[in-house]
Amino acid sequence: MTQPETVEAVDVCVERILQRCGAALRVATPLGLGKPNGLLNALYRHAQRESNFSLTLFTALSLTRPAAGEGLQARFLKPFLSRHFGDDYVDPAYAVDMRRGRLPGNVRVHEFYLQSGAYLQADGVQRDYISQNYTHVARDLVKRDINLIVQLVAVRKSGDGVRISLGSNPDVTLDLLDRLEAAGLPRPMLVAVEHPDMPFTGGGAEVSASMFDVLLREAAPQPRLFALPREPVDDTEYAIGLHASGLVRDGGTLQIGIGSLSDALVHALTLRQRENARYRAMHEALDPHGAHHALAQELGGLAPFSFGLYGASEMVMDGFMHLHRAGILGRRTYDDMALEQAVADGRIASPLPAHAAETLYATGVLPETVDAKQMARLKRFGLLPEEAALRTDEIACPDGRRLPCRLDSAQARAAWSAMLEGRALRDGRYLRGAFFLGSHDFYTWLRELDGEDWSGLDMTRVSDVNQLYGGRERLDALQRRDARFFNICMMATPLGAVVSDALEDGRVVSGVGGQYNFVAMAHALDDGRSALMLRSTRTAHGRVHSNIRWNYGHTTIPRHLRDLVITEYGVADLRGRSDEDCVRAMLAISDARFVDGLVAEAQDAGKLPGDFRVPDAWRANTPEHLRAALQPFHADGLLPTFPLGSDFTEVEQRLLPALGWLRDHAEGWGRRLRLLAALLAPGKAVAGETEALQRMGFGPVRGIGERLQRRLLRTALRRGGRDSVSGTE
Repeated sequence: MTQPETVEAVDVCVERILQRCGAALRVATPLGLGKPNGLLNALYRHAQRESNFSLTLFTALSLTRPAAGEGLQARFLKPFLSRHFGDDYVDPAYAVDMRRGRLPGNVRVHEFYLQSGAYLQADGVQRDYISQNYTHVARDLVKRDINLIVQLVAVRKSGDGVRISLGSNPDVTLDLLDRLEAAGLPRPMLVAVEHPDMPFTGGGAEVSASMFDVLLREAAPQPRLFALPREPVDDTEYAIGLHASGLVRDGGTLQIGIGSLSDALVHALTLRQRENARYRAMHEALDPHGAHHALAQELGGLAPFSFGLYGASEMVMDGFMHLHRAGILGRRTYDDMALEQAVADGRIASPLPAHAAETLYATGVLPETVDAKQMARLKRFGLLPEEAALRTDEIACPDGRRLPCRLDSAQARAAWSAMLEGRALRDGRYLRGAFFLGSHDFYTWLRELDGEDWSGLDMTRVSDVNQLYGGRERLDALQRRDARFFNICMMATPLGAVVSDALEDGRVVSGVGGQYNFVAMAHALDDGRSALMLRSTRTAHGRVHSNIRWNYGHTTIPRHLRDLVITEYGVADLRGRSDEDCVRAMLAISDARFVDGLVAEAQDAGKLPGDFRVPDAWRANTPEHLRAALQPFHADGLLPTFPLGSDFTEVEQRLLPALGWLRDHAEGWGRRLRLLAALLAPGKAVAGETEALQRMGFGPVRGIGERLQRRLLRTALRRGGRDSVSGTE
């Protein structure tokens, strides 16, 4: 096997690239974690120095650390950022300059998915953004004359050199190379950059080392992998997660994204499994009239999981780790149509029972005659021992058994049944993903997977995960039975259109990514459903706004693909419903403060009759009712602020609500006046106040500015969470 040239210095790697590719680089590099920031920064610095050199970068999700800011925010964030990312972490320099509008004229960066909200004011980024489905990226890159691909990888030693895994991002690289070859275009230069902490994932992610021209293995210690800080979950998000969890069917398939809404869903599924009585009580508290209970019974269920779930998700994140640990993510799928069908029909299970050969033969899993090809297949799935050997007309097993190669007699099948009884099926997948991103704990879990747990995770190309095309549609559909695709959106209309990626003036918040893929797949699968989750309101500039808008000037998911929409107030089932039914269903899960205005707009548009009156139950859709419903479960400790673990210390977790209280009261004159009143009468000291002030670096007070900051923080610690301010627009 040909091995790539190994170099140990970034500068040497840049030299090799320039020798091969010349003065015009057109670079493709993975989204998120798969970027080799050090190498990209070296290429970017070269472009800054050499005006006759051009660098065009095609990528997505260029991750940068949060800015520490100023004042109290800086006092909180600087120590946290240092601890979480490490002082030696290297941001992609081009991304920092993109945000500031400082890219040189000889550098262009085209991203198809942006770090959410980071570039709303960056005109250059907005102009160079490319809107595409995740599955179309490789197709479109073929026309861009890519001459360099760089990727962060995991490396293991092997007898004849090294083994390489694409680690976090097999998503687009493999598809792009296949498409370039099919188009008869030159193969770009491929550079792998080893990171010692990158998990070595298998399945489609493990590739031949000969795929790469150069392997950069730096001798110096590497910065930590970028890890997302885990987010707190509030009552709104918990309610959405609880509603969503009831739509998941035991034995089905799960796709989820990232963020606090997904964390809430994962925690709710875990409660369904481990605290089922209290979990059901939460549903009753949120839905006392049973309006959504029937839908949960029809589409999912509230009982614990017996068969477990299979994960098929473009993104693999912390939530899947927690579901696997809870025994929920455990349904295994097999890349063999006959075997998968037999398992799906419940005709066989692992470990295999007595007389298994009869069923396996009847379902086509066992062939009529075992030849060399069939023998390799049976070994792969654990239906023959690895050491078994094929003879002229029989199979020699390591325990001395002799099995007939022909299975067309009852006697032959009886001999096979004796061998098969108690054997476990092998090479089943419990999770398929195209890229991963998460916490440091998650990366540790991935690195420590072994045996069937390691092989059961298949990191593979995005075209295998996000769609049903490619020649194995029947098998994909069978494996993804009872699929539930959960994605997050920003706004929705009562007619079922959804806004997820951009504002109505065209500015991009994030990107479409794979959301459209999963919505379309839900409609393509007979038993699949798409569920889009959103908070019913948002607060901006001191005022509360509805996220259910009668109309909006941008759409991500069109209304003809409407399916399930979830807010904290319930689930709207829109599939196949009339416009009037959709409007009623959406208004039933809207915030009560906005429902009258939405009704009036619907009546003006002729979508509701003129004599329509708002049902009393809808008037209860308020934050106050939500808090009251969930309060007993907070008291029981079932709804923690950080359900999937926290990267913050206990003191920092006490500071977060206080800093949030200050942020909320800094917007709007009414809130600022209440903040001033609170400063004048902050209230009594609270437990942990001294430790919190110390964590924020407040020792002996120096100067008026520091005195004011300390007083603001002390007031927030004492008042945070007690005051509620509401206003609507």
